Amino acid sequence: MIKNTNDGSNNLPSLRIDINYNTCDELPDFSVGPKGTDREKHEAIAKAGFQGIQDGNPELCKEFNLQLTAHARVNEVGDLDDLLPKWKAENYNCATIHLGWGMESDTEMDALVSYVLEISAKNNFPIYIETHRATITQDLFRTVELTKRFPEIRFNGDFSHWYTGQEMVYGGIENKWDFIQPVFNRVSFMHGRIGNPGCIQVNVTDDKNLEYVMHFKEMWKRSFLGFLKTAKPGDYICFTVELLKADIFYARTIPTDSGEQEEGDRWQQALLYKEIVQECWEAASNEFYS
Repeated sequence: MIKNTNDGSNNLPSLRIDINYNTCDELPDFSVGPKGTDREKHEAIAKAGFQGIQDGNPELCKEFNLQLTAHARVNEVGDLDDLLPKWKAENYNCATIHLGWGMESDTEMDALVSYVLEISAKNNFPIYIETHRATITQDLFRTVELTKRFPEIRFNGDFSHWYTGQEMVYGGIENKWDFIQPVFNRVSFMHGRIGNPGCIQVNVTDDKNLEYVMHFKEMWKRSFLGFLKTAKPGDYICFTVELLKADIFYARTIPTDSGEQEEGDRWQQALLYKEIVQECWEAASNEFYS
C-alpha cells in the first residue's frame, strides 16, 4: 500500500495546508501577493501561515521552516528511478505525479501503476497519482476500475479536472459522488482549485456559497473522511492550494480598458482557500469522531 505522509509523532491524524509554488508565478500587478525574488516569495508564504510548498526551493524551505513536496510527470516505467533518490536526499515528504497520457490500454495502465506502487514501497516514499486531464485518471470510470485492480493505490485528488472536464453536474452530481467514493476513500493528498462546470479555475468570494463551491466542499470533506478511516497516529494529509496563471489557460481573464487581466488575485484566493478547507476538515473530523 502507498503510505500516508507521517510526521513520526503519536498525534491524531491532521491536516497540513500547503501551497504550490506556481500559485505565485507571475501574479498580476494588482495582486497583494509576493512578486519578488524566490527568497521573498518563500518568506511571504511562511508568514501567510502555509506549512509547506510543492516545488519549492529545498534550501529556502529549510531556512523558513517550510515542508517540501514534489511533483513529476511519468510517461514510462523507469521515469522515477533517478528522481526518487534526489527527493529523499532533499527531504521531500512525498510526490504527486501525472501518470500516462490517458490513451493507454488497461494493460499499459496497469504496468504504470504497478511500477509506481513498487518504487514507492521500495523507497518508503509516498507517491500519489493525481486525478488530472490527459493522464490515465482523466476518466471517472477507468479510475474507479483502477481501485478494484489496485486497492492499495492512493491519489492526489484534484477534482477540478473531473468537475469541469467531465461536467460532473450533468445528470446529477450526487450520483457521481457515490460512484467515485472508492477514489475519495483513497485520497492522501489534494490540490486545491475550484472550477465551475465550464471553467477549471474561477474566482471565489467569501460572501457567496455558490453551488459549485458547495460541491467542492463536499468532495473535500468526503476525501478527508476517507483519509481518516485508515489514517494512523502521526499521519497527515496535505491540502495544497494550486491556482495557476492565465497564460496556461487556468485563471480566467476579463476585459479592461488596458486589455485582458486575470479576474482575481490568486494570492488572496489562496488565503481564502485556507479558511474554506479548514472548515471542511473540522466538519469531517467532527463527523468522524462523533
